[in-house]
Amino acid sequence: MWNGKPRPVGRQILERALILLLVVGLPAAFLAGAYLTPLSQEASAGISCVLNTQSAAARDVDFAPFWRAWQIIDQKYVGTATTTATSSNSETDPNARLWGAISGMVDSLGDPYTVFLPPTEKKVFDADIKGSFGGVGIELGVRDRILTAISALEGTPAKRAGVQPGDKILKVDGVSTERMISERAVTLIRGEVGTSVVLTLYREGVTEPFDVKLTRAIIEVPTLETKTLPGNIFVISLYNFSGKSDALFKDAVKKFTASGSAKLIIDLRGNPGGYLDAAVDVSSWFLPAGKVVLREQIGPQRQEQIYRTTHAGISMRGVRMVILIDEGSASASEIVAGALREYGVATLVGERSFGKGSVQELAPVTKETSLKVTIARWLTPLGNSISKEGLTPDITIIPTPEDIKARRDVQMERAVSFLLNGR
Repeated sequence: MWNGKPRPVGRQILERALILLLVVGLPAAFLAGAYLTPLSQEASAGISCVLNTQSAAARDVDFAPFWRAWQIIDQKYVGTATTTATSSNSETDPNARLWGAISGMVDSLGDPYTVFLPPTEKKVFDADIKGSFGGVGIELGVRDRILTAISALEGTPAKRAGVQPGDKILKVDGVSTERMISERAVTLIRGEVGTSVVLTLYREGVTEPFDVKLTRAIIEVPTLETKTLPGNIFVISLYNFSGKSDALFKDAVKKFTASGSAKLIIDLRGNPGGYLDAAVDVSSWFLPAGKVVLREQIGPQRQEQIYRTTHAGISMRGVRMVILIDEGSASASEIVAGALREYGVATLVGERSFGKGSVQELAPVTKETSLKVTIARWLTPLGNSISKEGLTPDITIIPTPEDIKARRDVQMERAVSFLLNGR
């Protein structure tokens, strides 16, 4: 694979897993900033249904080239096996060929979050929703066509082992991840609690790839923590937007106002998102009632739904706020950071956020397969897209390898300096 190092393919973010490789209190379908709603329509029963059911638009498409290509493969293709008796299922199974054809059609959309789930990957997704697996605490995605660690969450095996946002995962237990979709990688990384998995990582600034051995575990991720730094700077670290976020954040805001501090840091680094309502509620604490927090464009006609603050926030008169973001800040985190910046309430410090601003729906294709399809896109109050490019901070601070090795939090240091010195 890429001569042991990742092959650069540009900066574009191509895919992001909607499933964290861990077990948390959130339904997995709501993690990573997507709420996946199963369609009520019963899944079609088999391949014939997939092939023969046509939409109005599809009737205008000539499928003869597809069937011609299928026939040519049947008549002429020579597989890798030395005999027909030893040929692999992928070479002889027409279902596998069909799933590949559907995947190719989906890929042609150019949307990294619209993904076809063949039987193996669908089983993984179903198991993720049930939360019946052990993980290592990595939020997984595909960036520049390379499997990438988006974040390693606090208190997890990955975090303790030093896995960092942006680490490229070249192999999982010796299996190359080249051209591997996230759902397939999930099947390799997760497993029985107490067992181990070896990841081969490549990190910018490190000459050669290296191995990290992780022990799978049931992982409890904290939702929120607070602390006070010298200079009476109050810090709220929010790790996800769960069903518990509203109540916990309300308590944190009460502590902040009771502290008498006028300097606040909200740390959203490594926060992959979660419930949309939680993001709106968090934003509401710092804005007047009725303010637009998010614009959602729904369906092919781009119908707009507007989400507004749910209550009046605290007085921000004299209060200075910094929001910390990084590559692991996605979805709901970007909604909050984008809205509060556009209203002039907060200054963003850190690294460019991930860029996840869309909603997926889980639609059955057959009983064994599904399609995750993008049904809506998110925009900031001023109509700026969250997708792809993410949010660029007002003050960019990128930790060096030396900072990381020394466990020096230069982003937090810069936020503190900004609040104390005004620049």
